[in-house]
Amino acid sequence: MTDVTADRMTPGDGERALRLRHGTAGRAARFRDEQTLTHVNARMREFVERQEMFFLATADRHGACDNTFRAGPPGFLRVLDEHTLAYPEYRGNGVLASLGNIEENPHVAVLLVDFLRDGIGLHVNGRARLVEDAVMRTAVPGLPVDAVPGRRPVLWVEITVEEAYVHCAKHIPRLRKASRDGEPDGRAWGTDDARRKGGDYFGVRADRRRGGADRG
Repeated sequence: MTDVTADRMTPGDGERALRLRHGTAGRAARFRDEQTLTHVNARMREFVERQEMFFLATADRHGACDNTFRAGPPGFLRVLDEHTLAYPEYRGNGVLASLGNIEENPHVAVLLVDFLRDGIGLHVNGRARLVEDAVMRTAVPGLPVDAVPGRRPVLWVEITVEEAYVHCAKHIPRLRKASRDGEPDGRAWGTDDARRKGGDYFGVRADRRRGGADRG
């Protein structure tokens, strides 16, 4: 879907300076030569298509950052081709922090971590753009339509891959998926009921009423 001509993302000045200062330039060069691609290969594609969650980092044009979590059924982050990923954005809390950042600054970083089976991760860095649902479905025939009420994409985020590399297995905890017996699928999709979405779990309303007096 996307033509990519760049060979590789160029390390920033800070990276290069720190590598020289700490004597890691050789190791970093070997890692980039041996483990970094400008596309997702077949094994990366298989990995992406069975994941149920990822973390997304964005920043606005001033560099103010946001990191968020996205989840869905296996394959919700779709590999359209070796240079292009896409995932659906649903109705949420209306803040639109990540999407707003992408409108200002297309650079994004995706981190997928397999906590359940292989204990390994994958970084995908690139440039994103927002695509209307109808436009995406015209461009990519056969996209699934979810049967859960309220779970309809508002937009898609299409990511042009610039860099893909492994996140090492060291220190990744092994987790086990908990049973959700009795919890209906899609129990909070499309709702504005704060309690069903988690309520004031962190006590923010109470903290605001106190004027944040207990903050250090």
